[in-house]
Amino acid sequence: MHTLFEEFDDYATRHSADEPALLKELDRATHLRTTQPRMLSGHFQGRILSMLSKLISPKAILEIGTFTGYAALCLAEGLAQDGTLDTIDVNEELFDLQRTFFDKSPWGSQITQHLGSALDIIPTLGKKFDLVFIDADKENYPNYWEMIVPLMNKGGVILSDNVLWSGKVLQEVKPNDKSTRILVEYNRMVKEDPRVETVLLPIRDGLTVSRVI
Repeated sequence: MHTLFEEFDDYATRHSADEPALLKELDRATHLRTTQPRMLSGHFQGRILSMLSKLISPKAILEIGTFTGYAALCLAEGLAQDGTLDTIDVNEELFDLQRTFFDKSPWGSQITQHLGSALDIIPTLGKKFDLVFIDADKENYPNYWEMIVPLMNKGGVILSDNVLWSGKVLQEVKPNDKSTRILVEYNRMVKEDPRVETVLLPIRDGLTVSRVI
């Protein structure tokens, strides 16, 4: 059923910056090559990620959960001239697709792909970050958070995606629904963490913006 929220979303999309041609192409490729294209950030959220990155002008970006690379390319739009973006994913099958579109963009040489567990890879990067986007397995969100916060530069921003989880965080959590239970706890944990100031935005499936104090 079409809802008023969907109408607002459509209106906001139409009155936001146009989707770049390369990202339109990647959107099409994602729908053709994957079974869950809804995991894509998409036009509206992508423009939000781009705008936030441009406002921050980060020298070092970390993305946990690459999927097909759409969000990475949006975040890369704000990279400082000599900036870097490290993106991590466990899905080997999408690695070449990601690389193809990264190399078509102006930021191909600045984007490094990592294949494997983020919890294993992050400590090896040897970097402090200005912008981090968490969009991977929900059950590890608290672990990613605790690992990342100490690696942030002061004033850096952590973005957490899917924090509304299709509205399940508002419902009684079923005993076997581990992902929802952990997201409910994660949202509380982030809100109460004295190291950051946080706002949860009801954009798409929920996007939390946390600024490191």
